[in-house]
Amino acid sequence: MNDIAGSATAGRGGFRATMAPYVRPRPIAALLLGISSGFPLALLLGTMTFWLTKVGIDKKTIGFAVGLTTPYTLKFLWAPFIDRVKLPLLTGLFGQRRAWLFFIQALLFGSVWMLGASDPANHLGAFAFWAIATSFLGATQDIVVDAYRIEILSDEELPHGTANNQFGYRLGAFIAGVGTIAMASPEGWNLGWAQAYGFTGLCVLPGALAALWAGPGLHDRVLATEPRQSFGLWLETTIVGPFREFFRRRGAVLILLFVLIYKLGDAMGQIMLNPMIVELGFSDTEFIVINKGVGFWGLIVGTGLAAPFMAWLGMGRALFISGLLMMFSNLVFAILAMQGHSNFWLTTAVVTEQVTSGMGLTVFVTYLSGLSNLAYTATQFALLSSFAAVGRTWLSSPAGIAAEKLGWPGFWMMTMVVALPGMILLWALWRKGFVVETVRQPKSEAEDAAPPPGEVKPA
Repeated sequence: MNDIAGSATAGRGGFRATMAPYVRPRPIAALLLGISSGFPLALLLGTMTFWLTKVGIDKKTIGFAVGLTTPYTLKFLWAPFIDRVKLPLLTGLFGQRRAWLFFIQALLFGSVWMLGASDPANHLGAFAFWAIATSFLGATQDIVVDAYRIEILSDEELPHGTANNQFGYRLGAFIAGVGTIAMASPEGWNLGWAQAYGFTGLCVLPGALAALWAGPGLHDRVLATEPRQSFGLWLETTIVGPFREFFRRRGAVLILLFVLIYKLGDAMGQIMLNPMIVELGFSDTEFIVINKGVGFWGLIVGTGLAAPFMAWLGMGRALFISGLLMMFSNLVFAILAMQGHSNFWLTTAVVTEQVTSGMGLTVFVTYLSGLSNLAYTATQFALLSSFAAVGRTWLSSPAGIAAEKLGWPGFWMMTMVVALPGMILLWALWRKGFVVETVRQPKSEAEDAAPPPGEVKPA
């Protein structure tokens, strides 16, 4: 595949041609899949931290409670089995990807109901158990959705389908944030957390409907053409093959390091944003309208700009500039912290951060998607996104301690400093003359002598 952020599409009709693929059937399916993919993690991060703050859990505990999302950092361990293990009856009816999607979504819906019914103020152990269960099932759903999304999109549609997927992901997160809090809050529908989480669990439906509509993914064709294997060879192909293929690529270790730290500063800020909003005295209504409502539209704008942004700049420059924008957006939160309860500065900070984050995350996910070989899509994308999740989950978990030690203005300045290593690494890769070029087609034995897909080649 040509550089996924190349300018060919933009050159064939300008802005209109660049935007047209957003409304094609499979990019629309990617949007619906994103809704189902986006809501579980939002329940476990933004909504959960808001809930825990409301019931009096301290900032240190909240910071480390993000560790309950650890399955998102480890999903590459069981992703090979999602690639290869066939579910009885379901795989025959729907194909590999859709069978796993429907199975996991049924379990996820039940787990979300139980999480909402737990009482973190009095039964933190039960809350933690269902949070981990929801995290595991949400991470597994992500394995399937990410692989299926990559496989149903053509090379030309990949940037736009990824952007649409991020639209959907943010819409799912918006529902999990605004919708769940509005349903649970006494200032809203006052349904309580159990019913609020339960209704939010219905977000599994858009992804299921999209999968029924879009049909099987390309991975099913890959499996169909494989010769019958012994169990030992099957196990080697399933577990070792995806990692061996990836690590044979020149620059693979540097890619993983970059993925690990690229969004670390942004992740630390996101963990502590909701606790700061509560401490500054913003009401539930202000939180919903500004942080979730206005912020959602900021994300829509940023995500919508991402595909033309990549077409204009190319992947390397798009990663670098969007990273800088995300880093400097945290400066506005430092100003908010110094101003205190100010709707103007909260709105300004949220809009700035969400526009830059929507753009940056879409660029980043498109980059990761292009590195995934179709023969091992679930495993390789899970490996890359797991490394990104480590930065979001464990490397950023001391954020609560930093906020207590430094105060809110100092904390936000610190997140900008934390973002610098990722930018320096990207600059160093650039200085070495590396350009990301991806080939998503499955690799055959006859291609062993050719440069492997996703190889980082000298410019």
